[in-house]
Amino acid sequence: MKAIKAGCLEIHYHEVGPEGGDPVILLHGFPYDIHAYDAVAEKLAGHGYRCLIPYLRGYGPTRFLSPGTMRSGQQAALGSDLLAFMDALSVRTAFLGGYDWGGRAACIVAALWPERVRGLVSCGQGYNIQDIANAWKPAPAVEEARYWYMYYFHTERGRVGLTQNRGDVCRYIWSVWSPSWHFSDATWAATAPSFDNPDFVEIVLHSYRHRFGGIPGDPAYDGIEALLAARPAITVPTIVLQGRDDGVDPPAEEDFDGLYFTGFYDRRVIDGTGHNLPQESPEAFVAAMRKLAQVR
Repeated sequence: MKAIKAGCLEIHYHEVGPEGGDPVILLHGFPYDIHAYDAVAEKLAGHGYRCLIPYLRGYGPTRFLSPGTMRSGQQAALGSDLLAFMDALSVRTAFLGGYDWGGRAACIVAALWPERVRGLVSCGQGYNIQDIANAWKPAPAVEEARYWYMYYFHTERGRVGLTQNRGDVCRYIWSVWSPSWHFSDATWAATAPSFDNPDFVEIVLHSYRHRFGGIPGDPAYDGIEALLAARPAITVPTIVLQGRDDGVDPPAEEDFDGLYFTGFYDRRVIDGTGHNLPQESPEAFVAAMRKLAQVR
């Protein structure tokens, strides 16, 4: 485990692979942690990559440097954290890979600072930048039902529930988002302590309340949010991976996100895989990342 001061955080991270290898930054989602990339990092390191796997804000040992910093979970904060992490480590360019919250951070940096990104593997939602201005529009009932946890987190009952029962809530989410992933008690036990971070609940609640436009974000990120509201294209080489069994964001037959990518782009749907794609199908993730290294 390593740690570095980056922006408003002390970010704790694992580093796997040769120091001189091409850097790959691997970003976990909610409610997971860096163990989602254990197999991926080992395989990529074997191919000569330098893998950097940080705990996001609100997870594991990552901490804020100041008690006065707003505990924001908004998308711009996640993107800013990733950029600060790269700057702190003097990583000029890197391959980025992520899913869920981590995929959002990767998409944001790829869209707004493409000169820093050699390639992107985006899992789940391919174009994972939130359209907050239109978030109020209702979806079909079957889709709304999958978002039960978002509505739960808008309530005081949800705050208390996540505070008191975070293990139960998060483990249930694992099971319904990845119904074909039969994870062991040991796999769960490796990640569960990451949710004991003292800022976990506040950041999760802020993330889901902000994305619907219900509460303000941190003013420090207003400039980034304004750029994201324009729905910027992603120009870097990108491979989108989607688990066919994803219980919260199942892939549609039609690719609705492709229009946001203007460079090399490939979309792959992975059978027998749910939402936590890197941990469930590490071979598919590694193959996608290695493919990007061949794109010119």
